[in-house]
This record gives sequence, structure tokens and C-alpha cells, in this order.
Amino acid sequence: MKVPEKYYDEIFPFAGQWDMPSACGLKIIRKDEKTYVITTELYQENPGTSITYAGGSLIKQICDQKNLDMRSIIYIECNPNTNSKLSFYDEEMFAVSYELNEGMPVNLTYRQLSKEEIQNIVS
Repeated sequence: MKVPEKYYDEIFPFAGQWDMPSACGLKIIRKDEKTYVITTELYQENPGTSITYAGGSLIKQICDQKNLDMRSIIYIECNPNTNSKLSFYDEEMFAVSYELNEGMPVNLTYRQLSKEEIQNIVS
């Protein structure tokens, strides 16, 4: 099940749990003086940890490599539509809030975004 490239601009390699080589789709959108960092689950194309299980470590790795301030980004996780008949592969996007503890995102909380919110970000 290949994820369409419309969901991301680049494949971002990252160190997953136990430093396992992992990959996600990455799109960075700068709009209305905000920076949106959107990570996309790649399913079978990802050899390691999912974006959700990578959590704060993935946020930190992206911000470190892309020179972004973790305090000023809006971080979003995307589970893309793969045209599967299985409902757990339906498209969903989540805004992820977090606190910083010694430079590491912790206490992640997820809020599902509406179709309107997603459209406002990507259009």
C-alpha cells in the first residue's frame, strides 16, 4: 500500500524507538506567519517506528535538522487515505500539542482536525 506523494514533499529519515531506522513523509508549510510541520505515516514504506510512536523524538529531530523552533511550530500527524476497505486506514489528521521538558517534547496530546481545518492549512 503506497502512500500518494501528494501527502508529503520529502521522505524524512529518523531514528525511531531504540534508534531503529525509520521514515515518514514530511511537509513544511509557512502560512499566515505560522509554520506547520506535517508528518505523514508511510505504512509499509516505513522500515521502523510509526510517527505516533516516535512522538517527541520525531518532533525534535525534524526541528533540529530543519532549524525550526519547537516552541513556534504547529505539529500535525497525517494518517493518509490509502483507498483501503479497512476503516483504520481512513484519512485522519491530528494537531499535536506538547510541553517542552529540557528541550524534549513531552505530554503529547492529539486533537483530530476537521476537513475544514485541514483545507485551510494546505490551500
